[in-house]
Amino acid sequence: MAMTLEQANMIVGAAFAEGRSRNLKPLSVAVLDAGGHLIAFQKQDGSSMLRFEIAFGKAYGALAVGFGSRWLDKAAADRPHFVAGLNAVSGGNIVPVPGGVLVLDSDRRLIGAVGVTGDTSDNDEAAAVSAINYVSMTPQID
Repeated sequence: MAMTLEQANMIVGAAFAEGRSRNLKPLSVAVLDAGGHLIAFQKQDGSSMLRFEIAFGKAYGALAVGFGSRWLDKAAADRPHFVAGLNAVSGGNIVPVPGGVLVLDSDRRLIGAVGVTGDTSDNDEAAAVSAINYVSMTPQID
């Protein structure tokens, strides 16, 4: 099963709704398919520049290693040369901080990733998890 545009757009909307309910700063959300291709991206009014690159990089990094970007954050502290090398071979597309969450279907197969940015990394991750749950998919953060 591949993630559809309709599902990706629902994830974006659900992440924005979670942000509003928690009174978060303006969020930007990128949804990628399992191959790292962009399906949907939106940013709320008031989002600062480079939010696309950050949201995309969180989701892309999660897909690259098969773990949520929280794992990459820890790896950056524990194994900085590994993460630096990973970022180099990806053309600088990996952002190793929480907010990138893998998306699994009902059979627990990887179908994509969500990257959220705009507030603290923990809040970004929480918005992604909530949005993935909203569409009855399974978030994987580690």
